[in-house]
Amino acid sequence: MEPFYAPLFEALLKHVAEAPVGFHVPGHHSGQAMNLDLPVNEQTAHPSEYFHKIMQLDVTELSTTDDLHHPEASIQEAQQLAAKTFGADETYFLVGGSTSGNLALLLTLCEPDDIVIVQRNVHKSVLNGLRLSGAKAVFLSPRIDKETGLALVPTLGQVEDALASYPEAKAVFLSNPNYYGMGVSLSSYVEAAHRYNVPILVDEAHGAHYGFHEAFPNSSLSEGVDAVVQSAHKTLPTLTMGALLHVQGNRIPLNSLRESLAMIQSSSPSFPILASIDISRAMIDTLGPTLFDQSLRAVGSFRSWLRNQGTTLCEAQYDADTASVLQVDPLRVVLYDSSGQRSGFELQKLLEQHGCFAEMADPIYVVLVFGIQTSMQDINKLQQAIETISNSSRGTEQWPKGLDQHSMTDGFEWTSVQPVSFKKTAFKNKAIQRIPIQLAEGRLSAEMITPYPPGIAILYPGEKITAVMVNYIQYLSDAGAKFQGAIDPSLATISIFAEKADLPT
Repeated sequence: MEPFYAPLFEALLKHVAEAPVGFHVPGHHSGQAMNLDLPVNEQTAHPSEYFHKIMQLDVTELSTTDDLHHPEASIQEAQQLAAKTFGADETYFLVGGSTSGNLALLLTLCEPDDIVIVQRNVHKSVLNGLRLSGAKAVFLSPRIDKETGLALVPTLGQVEDALASYPEAKAVFLSNPNYYGMGVSLSSYVEAAHRYNVPILVDEAHGAHYGFHEAFPNSSLSEGVDAVVQSAHKTLPTLTMGALLHVQGNRIPLNSLRESLAMIQSSSPSFPILASIDISRAMIDTLGPTLFDQSLRAVGSFRSWLRNQGTTLCEAQYDADTASVLQVDPLRVVLYDSSGQRSGFELQKLLEQHGCFAEMADPIYVVLVFGIQTSMQDINKLQQAIETISNSSRGTEQWPKGLDQHSMTDGFEWTSVQPVSFKKTAFKNKAIQRIPIQLAEGRLSAEMITPYPPGIAILYPGEKITAVMVNYIQYLSDAGAKFQGAIDPSLATISIFAEKADLPT
């Protein structure tokens, strides 16, 4: 066992220990602002109880703290240690989540009209990266599990065909694992891309813990991927927005990447977030696989109870063809109502009524993430909630029209025969009109429609709207799904690019 060593965290502690007097930002003045006497009531804690200590570490770029955009001291050492731990040549700390890493990679590799081979069901940040860079996307439909309707990465054959058709592509961009903890081995995908000297990029936001325990799948880096983005805050003990960008090999221009990161990330990054990334890496180095032992015991106990209890809530089972290639994150449990009468949204609400908050829900499933040190007390509370829900009267929600329990994504045309332009000028002179969603079939969307979580865009600007999409959007809206960036949050209306016949004469 290595001694715990987190150089960035230690630099901040050393700075605080010297009792410095700061005449610099941030305005809370090392947390002293929290010492003001506030007339809080009995039910409200004084903010100093929670924020005073963390604010002492919330400093700016000083000679004692280093600079994220030009690291020479503790941040540089922390990133070098992370690269060694995760198996990268270079690792960059991110304070804008995996989003900032995805954006930076596309800005680094792409000029306007460059082609990128992209898995269609990627996070919206990838689509936004295409928009910012002005690149063109060759979209590949995800592989759909026949039993659950859930989407994985495209097949190897799809990627090979796309590379043969577009050998000039600047990158292949995949998302693995998905929000449900489902993934595949990527080594053969890497070999295919590298035959054309094309870098392969992976949004591994949900797999920062991969490779650190024998129960987990291999990390993308260990399988040869050129650049990997991970949300450390999702599965490691890191503050929200803390993420990692790993690079290996010579296919990613590092100087350009650093410039892109400096453009995308704040010039005043959060040192508590940065330190928490450093602490997570140090915990992995010190504790090794034992860091995850309690989580695995807890989720194993829950799965055993779920199988033996016979409740109407069951864990998703995958099709045999999918299962043969599938790598599943053991720390995620995907539940559904086997009676087919409760949607995932309803299950999520019912769990919350019993004090159990799930990671996400969709029309069918609710996803539970078992974090580090999930206790048996936590498991008991979850089991009691499930027993009560299972024994209560059935729900009234129905599956959306055009969708069913085994084909949630059926009918989505997600493969593009021709590259799709994401240049801002592609629709520059097009008038935009807002119409009722039920009249939108066959029209071109003028906005990105993204239920969050999981942040996978159903529609991007310029995409043709199908009847299945209309039905799906209406159902999600009626069921209470949240849509990020939608002009009309209710999704009763949608923006489209107007045709000449739509415009007044």
